[in-house]
Amino acid sequence: MERLASLAAAVAPAAIALRRDLHTHPELAFNEHRTSAAIARELTALGLRARTGVGHTGVIADIFGGRPGPTLALRADMDALPIAERTGLAYASSYPGLMHACGHDLHSATLFAAASMLRELAPSLAGRVRLIFQPAEETLQGAAAMIADGVLEGVDCALGFHNQPDMAVGQFSWVPGATLASADTIEILVHGKSGHAAYPHGAIDPIVAAATLILQLQTIVAREIGPTQAAVVTIGQIEGGRASNIIPDEVRLLGTVRALSPAVRDQLEAAITRLCAGMEASLRTPTCLTYTRCCPPLVNEPNITARVVAAVSAQFDGAVHQGHAGMGAEDFAFFAERVPACQFRIGSGAAGRADRLHNSDYQPDEAAIALGARALVGAALEILS
Repeated sequence: MERLASLAAAVAPAAIALRRDLHTHPELAFNEHRTSAAIARELTALGLRARTGVGHTGVIADIFGGRPGPTLALRADMDALPIAERTGLAYASSYPGLMHACGHDLHSATLFAAASMLRELAPSLAGRVRLIFQPAEETLQGAAAMIADGVLEGVDCALGFHNQPDMAVGQFSWVPGATLASADTIEILVHGKSGHAAYPHGAIDPIVAAATLILQLQTIVAREIGPTQAAVVTIGQIEGGRASNIIPDEVRLLGTVRALSPAVRDQLEAAITRLCAGMEASLRTPTCLTYTRCCPPLVNEPNITARVVAAVSAQFDGAVHQGHAGMGAEDFAFFAERVPACQFRIGSGAAGRADRLHNSDYQPDEAAIALGARALVGAALEILS
C-alpha cells in the first residue's frame, strides 16, 4: 500500500497535466481524434505499444505481467458533452459549446496514472492488463464499436469506474448486482387528420391522442411494474402543430425507457407496444412506434466485485461503502454482458462545492485522479495476484 501511494504521488503531476490538456480540448463522440492522439503519446512515453483507431477513435494498450495468468481490462471513457463551459478555469474549454462536464477527462487521466503505476509493478502480475480508452460513452455507442473491433478478445474480466461529485474526494462506493439501468429510446408518430380548429369534429386530433397516450404510458410504471422494481418511462420531446387554429396531421413523441432488470425491460417494451397499437381503435389515430434498444443494465458480477471491494477497502479503510443503484445508463454494460465485470465509484466532490454531472460549472477535485489510480491498481493486483 505504501508503494502504491508513492507511485500514485509520483505520477499525479503528469496525470493532472494530461487531464487539463484534455479538458481544454474537449471532443464529442467518435470525434476524439486529438484526445486519442494525446493519450497514445503518453502511453508510448511509458514504453507501451498503443493501438489507435479501435472502435473508430478508441485507444488500447497491453501491460504484460511477469508470469502467465488471466487478462484484466481496465476501461475509461474519453468523450465530452455539447455544453458551454462556465467554470472560468485557466484551463477551461477552448472549443465553444463543448465541455468535459461528466469528468471523462478525469477518467482518462486516472487510467493513464494507473498505467504508469502498473508498468512499474508488471513483474508482480500474473497475467495481463488491457488498457481501454473508449470513445462515445455519452451516446452509448463506443463500447459496442470497440467490442466489434475485438477489444475483448482474450479478456477474462473487466473493471470500470466513474467519478461521483456527490461523494467527497477520498470516498469510494460500489453497488451489488444491477448498478445502472438499461437505456432504450422510443419514437412515436401519432397520425390524425388535419382540419380547422374551430370544427374539430371534422378532423382527427393527434394532439389530444398524443396527450392521452403520454398519460397512459405513465400507468405502465405505476400499475404494471412491481412496486419493488425500478423503471422509468419519460417523454422528453413533443412535436406537433404549427398554428393555433389548425389541427395537425401528426404528432411526434420522443422518449427514454429505463429498467434495472432484463425482465422489466422486456415488460416495458411489451406494454408500450400494446398501448400504441390500441390508439387506432380507441382514438382513430394510427400510431407507429419505433423502439430502439440502446444499452442493457450494468450488472456487477459478484465474485469480481467482492475482490475489488476487498482490495480498495484494504487501501482506504473506512472510506468504501455500499451505494445505491441509479437509473442513469453506462455502455460499460456491454463489457459486463460479455465478461465478469465491476464498475465502482470514485468520490470527486471538492470541498465547499455541490457539483453535479453534466453541469456547465462542474469542477471535480483533481485529487480523485491519484486516489482512483491507486484503487484501480490495487484491484488489478488483487485479481492478477
